[in-house]
Amino acid sequence: MMTNWRGALGAILLLALAACGEPTQHEIIEKARGVDTRQQLEKKLGKPSDVSKLGPIEKWTYKAKDGTVVFIITGDRVALEAAE
Repeated sequence: MMTNWRGALGAILLLALAACGEPTQHEIIEKARGVDTRQQLEKKLGKPSDVSKLGPIEKWTYKAKDGTVVFIITGDRVALEAAE
């Protein structure tokens, strides 16, 4: 009976660790659905992996398991640029 308990605990731990990894592009895009402002985007997704700026325009890049997702921020407005 002790072996079954250890096996179940091991499976639960593996699932928990898998859930802690980077999200997929699809998961990032779904989580950001309906976001209009930089504050909303950061609240939903956290700090980006990379930020680049060109004048008043910022590119926020989020790493995903299957690539990256890039948002363009102009002023306070957010738009999805690409999932690469």
